[in-house]
Amino acid sequence: MFLGHYEPSMRTTLGFFLPTFIFLATVVSSSQAPFTAETKPPDLNLIVQRLEDVQHQDPAESRPYEVTREYKVFRGYDRQPTSEVMAQINFVPPDAKTYRIIQARGNSRGEKIVRELLDRETESAKKGHASEISRMNYDFAFLRQENFGVPEYVLRIVPKRKDKYLLRGQIWVDASTFRIRRIEGVPAKSPSFWVKDIHITLQYAELGGMWVPVSFDAIATVRLLGEYTLTGLNIRNSEPLSNGHAQ
Repeated sequence: MFLGHYEPSMRTTLGFFLPTFIFLATVVSSSQAPFTAETKPPDLNLIVQRLEDVQHQDPAESRPYEVTREYKVFRGYDRQPTSEVMAQINFVPPDAKTYRIIQARGNSRGEKIVRELLDRETESAKKGHASEISRMNYDFAFLRQENFGVPEYVLRIVPKRKDKYLLRGQIWVDASTFRIRRIEGVPAKSPSFWVKDIHITLQYAELGGMWVPVSFDAIATVRLLGEYTLTGLNIRNSEPLSNGHAQ
């Protein structure tokens, strides 16, 4: 699978961005809630229990949906994509996720990368609870609270087994709804021989009353080919489909 724990490209020039980074670090430090002897961190077990409950109640596990996602593939530090791919993804509960490529431009290698990612996504859907973020699959640790407009709990997630469908990294949990808003990490097991390193970022949002991934970013080092950056964004969402639309 190819990259993105959740967002925009990480390709930067140190000399230009260092002053900005220092400024942002100051803002971040003031936006994170420190804990003192008087202010204990929230109950981790309660956070995880609520998170699991919300996931199991999400209509996204029981209602069909369809999205159109646009991918852009960059090689190294190129500013222009080498490939652009558009895919239509359908989900019909409980575990039937399919896709089809509806448009592809540029280097054919980009389409192959996207297909590999989508193959992994559809296979993961068939895993059901075996790939979900829960205590069955992960150990959790509380890291901090953040508030950039939406109060969030930031938790570390550590897979309990080496599995290419599980990620080692962090999750951002909405402190009010206990929905996962963002996931960042690396696969617990390399997804393929050709991918040496991969860092993935997923952003979640509401779609027709369901909580689903809306953007995907990844950075991967491919054997013999170097580093690639991939961004994926849902550009069109449909009304929930009927079960007869499975492909």
